[in-house]
Amino acid sequence: MNRYLISFEYDGRDFYGSQSQPDKRTVQDELNKAIRTLTKENTKIIMAGRLDRGVNARCHTAHFDAKHKIETPQDEFRFLNSLNAILPPDISVFKIEIKNKDFHAQKNAAFRHYRYIIRNSFIKPVFDKNVLFIRKPLNVQLMNEAIQNLIGKYDFSAFKSVSDNPSTVCEIYFANVVEKPLENGMGKYLEINIIGNRFLYNMVRAIVGTLLMIEKDDMPPSRMKEILDSKNRALAGHNVEPYGLTLIKTGYDSPENYIKTIN
Repeated sequence: MNRYLISFEYDGRDFYGSQSQPDKRTVQDELNKAIRTLTKENTKIIMAGRLDRGVNARCHTAHFDAKHKIETPQDEFRFLNSLNAILPPDISVFKIEIKNKDFHAQKNAAFRHYRYIIRNSFIKPVFDKNVLFIRKPLNVQLMNEAIQNLIGKYDFSAFKSVSDNPSTVCEIYFANVVEKPLENGMGKYLEINIIGNRFLYNMVRAIVGTLLMIEKDDMPPSRMKEILDSKNRALAGHNVEPYGLTLIKTGYDSPENYIKTIN
Protein backbone atom coordinates (compact mmCIF):
# COMPACT_ATOMS: atom_id res chain seq x y z
CA MET A 1 0.00 0.00 0.00
CA ASN A 2 1.17 3.54 -0.80
CA ARG A 3 0.27 6.58 1.26
CA TYR A 4 -0.60 9.74 -0.64
CA LEU A 5 -1.25 13.34 0.40
CA ILE A 6 -3.64 15.33 -1.79
CA SER A 7 -4.09 19.10 -1.79
CA PHE A 8 -7.41 20.46 -3.02
CA GLU A 9 -9.63 23.52 -3.18
CA TYR A 10 -13.38 23.93 -3.16
CA ASP A 11 -16.27 26.36 -2.99
CA GLY A 12 -18.07 25.51 0.25
CA ARG A 13 -21.46 27.07 -0.51
CA ASP A 14 -23.16 23.83 -1.59
CA PHE A 15 -21.50 21.50 0.94
CA TYR A 16 -22.56 20.58 4.46
CA GLY A 17 -18.97 20.99 5.56
CA SER A 18 -15.86 18.97 4.77
CA GLN A 19 -16.40 15.98 7.05
CA SER A 20 -18.56 13.03 6.01
CA GLN A 21 -22.17 13.12 7.28
CA PRO A 22 -25.07 10.72 6.65
CA ASP A 23 -27.37 11.83 3.82
CA LYS A 24 -25.49 15.13 3.35
CA ARG A 25 -23.27 16.34 0.52
CA THR A 26 -19.75 16.76 1.91
CA VAL A 27 -16.28 17.27 0.50
CA GLN A 28 -14.94 14.08 2.05
CA ASP A 29 -17.68 11.95 0.48
CA GLU A 30 -17.19 13.48 -2.98
CA LEU A 31 -13.43 12.88 -2.80
CA ASN A 32 -13.88 9.32 -1.54
CA LYS A 33 -16.26 8.48 -4.39
CA ALA A 34 -13.97 9.94 -7.04
CA ILE A 35 -10.79 8.27 -5.76
CA ARG A 36 -12.54 4.91 -5.42
CA THR A 37 -13.87 5.22 -8.96
CA LEU A 38 -10.41 6.01 -10.32
CA THR A 39 -8.34 3.49 -8.34
CA LYS A 40 -11.05 0.80 -8.14
CA GLU A 41 -10.07 0.38 -4.49
CA ASN A 42 -12.09 0.90 -1.31
CA THR A 43 -9.98 3.82 -0.16
CA LYS A 44 -10.94 6.32 2.55
CA ILE A 45 -9.35 9.73 2.88
CA ILE A 46 -8.31 11.19 6.25
CA MET A 47 -8.86 14.95 6.30
CA ALA A 48 -6.36 17.39 7.81
CA GLY A 49 -9.21 19.04 9.66
CA ARG A 50 -12.90 19.79 9.67
CA LEU A 51 -14.40 22.83 7.99
CA ASP A 52 -17.92 24.04 8.73
CA ARG A 53 -20.81 24.20 6.32
CA GLY A 54 -20.32 27.02 3.82
CA VAL A 55 -16.59 27.55 4.49
CA ASN A 56 -14.28 27.57 1.44
CA ALA A 57 -10.78 26.18 0.96
CA ARG A 58 -7.85 27.21 -1.23
CA CYS A 59 -5.54 24.52 0.12
CA HIS A 60 -7.10 21.79 2.22
CA THR A 61 -5.34 18.42 2.52
CA ALA A 62 -6.04 14.75 3.18
CA HIS A 63 -4.19 11.45 2.97
CA PHE A 64 -5.24 8.01 1.78
CA ASP A 65 -3.72 4.57 1.22
CA ALA A 66 -3.94 2.70 -2.08
CA LYS A 67 -2.16 0.06 -4.12
CA HIS A 68 -2.35 2.42 -7.08
CA LYS A 69 1.15 3.63 -8.03
CA ILE A 70 2.12 7.18 -8.93
CA GLU A 71 5.83 7.18 -9.63
CA THR A 72 6.52 9.80 -12.32
CA PRO A 73 5.37 13.34 -13.15
CA GLN A 74 3.41 11.80 -16.01
CA ASP A 75 1.64 9.48 -13.58
CA GLU A 76 0.77 12.47 -11.39
CA PHE A 77 -0.57 14.45 -14.35
CA ARG A 78 -2.75 11.57 -15.52
CA PHE A 79 -4.06 10.91 -12.01
CA LEU A 80 -4.99 14.53 -11.34
CA ASN A 81 -6.50 15.00 -14.79
CA SER A 82 -8.62 11.85 -14.45
CA LEU A 83 -9.63 12.58 -10.86
CA ASN A 84 -10.76 16.12 -11.63
CA ALA A 85 -12.78 14.84 -14.58
CA ILE A 86 -14.75 12.69 -12.11
CA LEU A 87 -15.10 15.31 -9.38
CA PRO A 88 -17.92 17.90 -9.45
CA PRO A 89 -16.96 21.42 -10.64
CA ASP A 90 -16.84 22.91 -7.13
CA ILE A 91 -13.87 20.71 -6.06
CA SER A 92 -10.44 20.49 -7.65
CA VAL A 93 -7.40 18.43 -6.57
CA PHE A 94 -4.24 20.24 -7.65
CA LYS A 95 -1.44 18.20 -6.05
CA ILE A 96 -0.66 14.64 -4.99
CA GLU A 97 2.47 13.53 -3.14
CA ILE A 98 3.68 10.14 -1.92
CA LYS A 99 4.42 10.05 1.82
CA ASN A 100 5.89 7.71 4.42
CA LYS A 101 3.53 5.17 5.95
CA ASP A 102 3.55 6.99 9.29
CA PHE A 103 2.53 10.35 7.80
CA HIS A 104 -0.83 11.71 8.98
CA ALA A 105 -2.55 14.65 7.27
CA GLN A 106 -4.01 16.02 10.50
CA LYS A 107 -1.41 15.12 13.12
CA ASN A 108 1.57 16.26 11.05
CA ALA A 109 0.11 19.62 10.03
CA ALA A 110 2.26 22.46 11.41
CA PHE A 111 -0.16 25.31 10.80
CA ARG A 112 -3.45 26.43 9.27
CA HIS A 113 -4.01 29.81 7.66
CA TYR A 114 -7.56 31.15 7.64
CA ARG A 115 -8.71 34.34 5.96
CA TYR A 116 -12.04 36.10 6.41
CA ILE A 117 -13.00 38.70 3.80
CA ILE A 118 -15.32 41.63 4.36
CA ARG A 119 -16.47 43.93 1.58
CA ASN A 120 -16.79 47.34 3.23
CA SER A 121 -18.67 49.52 0.75
CA PHE A 122 -21.82 51.57 0.26
CA ILE A 123 -22.38 49.74 -3.05
CA LYS A 124 -23.82 46.25 -2.79
CA PRO A 125 -21.79 43.52 -4.56
CA VAL A 126 -23.13 41.50 -7.47
CA PHE A 127 -20.32 39.00 -8.02
CA ASP A 128 -18.74 38.83 -4.55
CA LYS A 129 -20.49 35.77 -3.14
CA ASN A 130 -17.82 34.56 -0.71
CA VAL A 131 -17.52 37.77 1.32
CA LEU A 132 -19.41 39.45 4.14
CA PHE A 133 -20.92 42.74 2.99
CA ILE A 134 -20.94 45.64 5.49
CA ARG A 135 -21.96 49.16 4.48
CA LYS A 136 -20.83 51.09 7.59
CA PRO A 137 -17.18 52.21 7.28
CA LEU A 138 -15.02 50.10 9.58
CA ASN A 139 -12.10 51.24 11.72
CA VAL A 140 -9.37 48.96 10.39
CA GLN A 141 -6.68 50.27 12.72
CA LEU A 142 -8.78 49.50 15.80
CA MET A 143 -9.57 45.99 14.52
CA ASN A 144 -5.90 45.32 13.70
CA GLU A 145 -4.77 46.44 17.16
CA ALA A 146 -7.43 44.28 18.81
CA ILE A 147 -6.53 41.09 16.94
CA GLN A 148 -2.86 41.36 17.99
CA ASN A 149 -3.97 40.39 21.51
CA LEU A 150 -4.63 36.85 20.28
CA ILE A 151 -1.05 36.08 19.24
CA GLY A 152 0.43 33.45 21.54
CA LYS A 153 -0.61 30.23 23.25
CA TYR A 154 -3.90 30.57 25.15
CA ASP A 155 -7.10 28.87 26.18
CA PHE A 156 -9.58 29.98 23.48
CA SER A 157 -12.74 28.83 25.27
CA ALA A 158 -14.24 32.33 24.84
CA PHE A 159 -14.35 31.74 21.06
CA LYS A 160 -15.46 28.11 21.07
CA SER A 161 -18.90 26.94 20.00
CA VAL A 162 -20.38 23.82 21.55
CA SER A 163 -18.44 20.73 20.48
CA ASP A 164 -16.99 17.54 21.93
CA ASN A 165 -13.36 18.69 21.67
CA PRO A 166 -11.99 18.70 25.24
CA SER A 167 -8.80 20.60 24.38
CA THR A 168 -9.25 24.38 24.12
CA VAL A 169 -5.62 25.52 24.02
CA CYS A 170 -4.39 26.82 20.66
CA GLU A 171 -1.35 28.79 19.57
CA ILE A 172 -1.77 31.71 17.19
CA TYR A 173 1.42 32.56 15.28
CA PHE A 174 0.20 35.51 13.25
CA ALA A 175 -2.90 37.69 12.94
CA ASN A 176 -3.69 40.92 11.13
CA VAL A 177 -6.39 42.95 9.41
CA VAL A 178 -5.42 44.38 6.02
CA GLU A 179 -7.46 46.73 3.86
CA LYS A 180 -7.34 46.71 0.06
CA PRO A 181 -9.19 49.22 -2.13
CA LEU A 182 -11.95 48.08 -4.45
CA GLU A 183 -11.14 48.46 -8.12
CA ASN A 184 -14.02 50.91 -8.59
CA GLY A 185 -12.77 53.05 -5.71
CA MET A 186 -16.10 52.77 -3.91
CA GLY A 187 -14.92 51.06 -0.74
CA LYS A 188 -12.46 48.43 0.37
CA TYR A 189 -11.92 44.79 1.18
CA LEU A 190 -10.84 43.80 4.68
CA GLU A 191 -8.74 40.64 4.86
CA ILE A 192 -8.60 39.16 8.36
CA ASN A 193 -5.73 36.67 8.50
CA ILE A 194 -5.17 34.21 11.34
CA ILE A 195 -2.45 31.54 11.35
CA GLY A 196 -2.28 28.98 14.13
CA ASN A 197 -1.43 25.40 14.98
CA ARG A 198 -5.08 24.42 15.44
CA PHE A 199 -8.54 25.97 15.71
CA LEU A 200 -11.65 25.16 17.71
CA TYR A 201 -15.10 24.69 16.24
CA ASN A 202 -16.30 28.06 14.83
CA MET A 203 -13.34 29.79 16.48
CA VAL A 204 -12.38 32.03 13.55
CA ARG A 205 -15.98 33.08 12.93
CA ALA A 206 -16.34 33.98 16.63
CA ILE A 207 -13.11 35.99 16.56
CA VAL A 208 -14.27 37.98 13.53
CA GLY A 209 -17.64 38.57 15.21
CA THR A 210 -15.83 39.86 18.29
CA LEU A 211 -13.69 42.20 16.19
CA LEU A 212 -16.84 43.65 14.65
CA MET A 213 -18.44 43.99 18.09
CA ILE A 214 -15.40 45.85 19.44
CA GLU A 215 -15.36 48.11 16.37
CA LYS A 216 -19.09 48.80 16.47
CA ASP A 217 -19.11 49.76 20.16
CA ASP A 218 -15.77 51.61 19.90
CA MET A 219 -14.24 49.50 22.66
CA PRO A 220 -10.48 49.72 23.32
CA PRO A 221 -8.37 47.07 21.54
CA SER A 222 -7.50 45.59 24.96
CA ARG A 223 -11.10 44.39 25.22
CA MET A 224 -10.11 41.45 23.01
CA LYS A 225 -7.56 40.30 25.62
CA GLU A 226 -10.12 40.69 28.41
CA ILE A 227 -12.58 38.47 26.52
CA LEU A 228 -9.84 35.93 25.79
CA ASP A 229 -8.77 35.77 29.44
CA SER A 230 -12.37 35.43 30.63
CA LYS A 231 -12.85 32.09 28.79
CA ASN A 232 -16.51 33.09 28.68
CA ARG A 233 -18.20 32.60 25.31
CA ALA A 234 -21.06 34.89 26.34
CA LEU A 235 -18.73 37.92 26.34
CA ALA A 236 -17.49 37.41 22.78
CA GLY A 237 -19.26 38.42 19.59
CA HIS A 238 -21.60 36.25 17.54
CA ASN A 239 -20.39 33.87 14.84
CA VAL A 240 -20.28 35.70 11.52
CA GLU A 241 -21.60 34.01 8.37
CA PRO A 242 -19.39 31.16 7.07
CA TYR A 243 -19.22 32.17 3.40
CA GLY A 244 -16.63 34.90 4.01
CA LEU A 245 -14.20 32.37 5.51
CA THR A 246 -11.56 30.50 3.51
CA LEU A 247 -8.88 28.05 4.57
CA ILE A 248 -5.94 29.49 2.64
CA LYS A 249 -3.38 26.82 3.47
CA THR A 250 -2.68 23.74 5.55
CA GLY A 251 1.09 23.66 5.95
CA TYR A 252 3.57 20.98 6.97
CA ASP A 253 6.72 23.09 7.12
CA SER A 254 7.80 25.98 9.34
CA PRO A 255 5.02 28.49 10.05
CA GLU A 256 7.70 31.18 10.52
CA ASN A 257 8.95 30.68 6.95
CA TYR A 258 5.41 30.72 5.60
CA ILE A 259 4.54 33.96 7.45
CA LYS A 260 7.52 35.66 5.76
CA THR A 261 5.93 34.95 2.38
CA ILE A 262 2.68 36.74 3.21
CA ASN A 263 4.13 39.86 4.84
